[in-house]
Amino acid sequence: MADKRDYYEVLGVDRNASDAEIKRAYRKLAKKYHPDTNPGDKEAEAKFKEATEAYEVLSDSEKKAQYDQFGHAAFEQGGGFQGGGFGGFDFGGDMGDIFGDLFGGMFGGGARSSQRQQNRPAQGAHVRARVHVTFEEAVFGTTKKIEITLKDECTSCHGTGAKPGTQPETCPKCGGRGQIVYTQQSMFGTVQNVQTCPECHGTGKVIRDKCPECHGTGYVSSRKTIEVTVPAGIDNGQSIRIRGKGEPGVNGGPRGDLLVEVIVQRHPKFQRQDTTIYSTEPISFTQAALGATIQIPTVDGPYEYTIKPGTQTDTRVRLKGKGVPMVRNKNVRGDHYVTLVVQVPEHLSGEQRAALQRFQEAMGEVPKKTEHEHKGFFGKRKK
Repeated sequence: MADKRDYYEVLGVDRNASDAEIKRAYRKLAKKYHPDTNPGDKEAEAKFKEATEAYEVLSDSEKKAQYDQFGHAAFEQGGGFQGGGFGGFDFGGDMGDIFGDLFGGMFGGGARSSQRQQNRPAQGAHVRARVHVTFEEAVFGTTKKIEITLKDECTSCHGTGAKPGTQPETCPKCGGRGQIVYTQQSMFGTVQNVQTCPECHGTGKVIRDKCPECHGTGYVSSRKTIEVTVPAGIDNGQSIRIRGKGEPGVNGGPRGDLLVEVIVQRHPKFQRQDTTIYSTEPISFTQAALGATIQIPTVDGPYEYTIKPGTQTDTRVRLKGKGVPMVRNKNVRGDHYVTLVVQVPEHLSGEQRAALQRFQEAMGEVPKKTEHEHKGFFGKRKK
């Protein structure tokens, strides 16, 4: 038989590698060369056995110390490592967790890990809701009340789901583990297939007499009014998290959270992008030409602005600090940009038309001749 390769070389790690680095290297090799993913590939099977043997030693502090001092000789002739295929491998504990993660809990350790995971306290599910606010409420913040349906522990059975005076019983099918484990021998040693118990659905308990108030669920639902503080500067589609207002936890875990999505109504005049507000403001021809002082609508109310003489249409004006506050610091606000649009009058009185014609002459512009000015004597059109 060929000489064994160095265990560190097999896993591709340095001799000073940490336990986490060794475990990570083995996980990668185990996933790559496992026979289940390489059926019939003898070379992959050999590499898998080699990597597993190396990890079995290097993941154990005592065996690793022996190997570092004596090399492979430390485990020859009935030493610390039990060779002979996989018969001596222990797939429980850390090894089982690795295979449980990689191959869905088919190994013993994965089963125990999954069981621990299932029975540990877990946070309840989050609840989602919506709240509608106006444009101005989103800018400056507000307080809203919403009604939602929430679950609470049943006061009759105190969350057990069993009829008062009785208690849930340990599931006879799984022995309270919440899982059924099927064990068989294979070339890899003891292999376990884990399934959720069909009797108790993974809870480890069965209720013979259900509580009449909650029908065995342990919870009752009711409508509740929740006050939501909408912060200044929030934007459409953003959510507010209210901790502890979601569904009850599992196995004594904390309640989930309430996530409230904010829907901001459209404004007839203002548009928003992040902390910047945009709007347009119409001005007359004379205001643009001669200059004027106008009132520009903002979220803070009318803002007095002086138009310079000769202002052209589509001139953009910046109103500094008149935009939306930052959510994290409401004292810092964006800007409001106003586009001035010169409006041309559609209907003129005789006096207005005459005044414009005089202005036209003063500007040196030649007015277009009317139809009767093209006619000669006797009202006939000139050729």
